[in-house]
Amino acid sequence: MKEYDLVIVGGGISGASLLYTVSEFTDVERVALVEKEDEIAAVNSHHTNNSQTLHFGDIETNYTLEKAESVKEGAEMVAGYLKSNDPDREMHSKRSKMVLAVGDEEVESLEQRYNEEGFGDLFPKLEAIGRDEIAEIEPKVVEGRDPGEEMLALQTPDGYTVDYGKLAKSFVDEVRDEDGVDVFTGTEVTEISDEDDGFVIDTDDGHFEADATVVAAGSHSLQIAQEMGYGEHLSLLPVAGSFFVADEGLLNGKVYTLQMKKLPFAAVHGDAEVHDGDLTRFGPTAKVVPELERGRLSTVPDFFDVFGLSASSFLSYGNILADRILLPYVCKNLLYDVPAVGPRAFLPHVQKVVPTVELDDIERAKGYGGVRPQIVDTRTKSLDMGEATITGDDIIFNVTPSPGASTCLKNARRDTQQALEFLDGEYEFDVEAFEDATIGNFPRTQAEPSAADDTQNRADPIAADDD
Repeated sequence: MKEYDLVIVGGGISGASLLYTVSEFTDVERVALVEKEDEIAAVNSHHTNNSQTLHFGDIETNYTLEKAESVKEGAEMVAGYLKSNDPDREMHSKRSKMVLAVGDEEVESLEQRYNEEGFGDLFPKLEAIGRDEIAEIEPKVVEGRDPGEEMLALQTPDGYTVDYGKLAKSFVDEVRDEDGVDVFTGTEVTEISDEDDGFVIDTDDGHFEADATVVAAGSHSLQIAQEMGYGEHLSLLPVAGSFFVADEGLLNGKVYTLQMKKLPFAAVHGDAEVHDGDLTRFGPTAKVVPELERGRLSTVPDFFDVFGLSASSFLSYGNILADRILLPYVCKNLLYDVPAVGPRAFLPHVQKVVPTVELDDIERAKGYGGVRPQIVDTRTKSLDMGEATITGDDIIFNVTPSPGASTCLKNARRDTQQALEFLDGEYEFDVEAFEDATIGNFPRTQAEPSAADDTQNRADPIAADDD
């Protein structure tokens, strides 16, 4: 039986960032990461299974100022790590990004957000730009649009498109050869038992003992928590996201549309693909599915484990899906998967970003899309709009819907501090060194990119420097 101070269950972006933080910046002697897949970050962190966005909160118009401030710090940590560790841009690309308002009502709403709600002050690089400036940066956004239609965008150069799978592997590769660090892939956890002096973690490849444990297994985190008696008032609404793609490079960077504040799902946006700037991705769509991993029927029973088949779960789902805003949204999103009908139904969302796109220009992105575990509180019978962390006796369970990837290092800092408390203060965390290696490298100033620079970035994402 292998013995460790800390065992991390799950090798996605959350588990990998925690392994990096604990192994690199604490003196914990024995730490292990256990991942059921044969590779690190093979499920939701894989770049085809998420929107590749590093969320700062600047153009996500469903964020409150308070949430944006919290997310901003986490995103700057990831951006700082990328600045230091990915100079050749193998894990990310960096381009312009903007949120687009079209029509008088949207323009007024975006102006208020920027000038009166504090977002302009919180994000110094964020600028309000009009039609002519939008056309310089994103010509296809203006081309073919009614010249009398009001337009406004909040634009920033901090448009990071991230391959979170490669980022997770980078975190692991940074520390896997250090003494006392073990990484086990292709090893599925079957049970975690709470013993008097720690935990016994049973896997299909043997047993582990741990003084403290962090479960960072996405949707499965809640399943494991409930098996151990935690989080029994919670359920999951698994939401599958899909995308449409256009083969020609329609956009130089990211273009978001305004989001309905009551919806926890991202507004449709257009992105140049992280590894191929000539491929433009539009989405995501969102539909409720009874599985914890996209396209894996073996996880359907896992969903019903978490759902519980209880009256409170049924009532919660009924209350949530009967919402006059959410229900039409869910029903409409079901159409997008229907052959022939789906692309036609989705086309107006694409045309709001790029007006000249025609039906033949887009197609469903096959093999793209993952499952986001949206938290349901069965006591209040409502969706929880944030991430879920359940802290037990010497154990943490992380269920991380968006923007969990963007805040992975910030969450890792928090969980590292908590894990050291579990370990009775025997070890120390060099927080200053951690912050120097992450947010300390974030570029604080940058000139506004020109349309030419953006076009160059699209063709060659490693061409331009951050500074």
